[in-house]
Amino acid sequence: MRWRSPFGGRSVEVTCTLEVENTFEALHAHVRLDGGVVIEPGDEVLVHGDPVQVPFGETRILRRRATIRRAGAVERLWTRLTGDFEFMELCEFSFSGEQLR
Repeated sequence: MRWRSPFGGRSVEVTCTLEVENTFEALHAHVRLDGGVVIEPGDEVLVHGDPVQVPFGETRILRRRATIRRAGAVERLWTRLTGDFEFMELCEFSFSGEQLR
């Protein structure tokens, strides 16, 4: 049995498909990891290669390598405990002076 640090650091390299779209309907980049790899809370994914620049109106699909750094038990627990608070930073709230009837 191999001992693993509770703070993580184990890395795995996989291939992936990178889809980048820059159109009127959408602006996004999606990474699909090969081999059924599952990303868990606290894990980090680094996609290798040159920066991708997609002109407006186009979509590009590329094959790349990616390195996954697995989180350890402590880092995974911390991510689960604090994740909801960080999600709230993404929410935008608006208040108006109007009264509801």
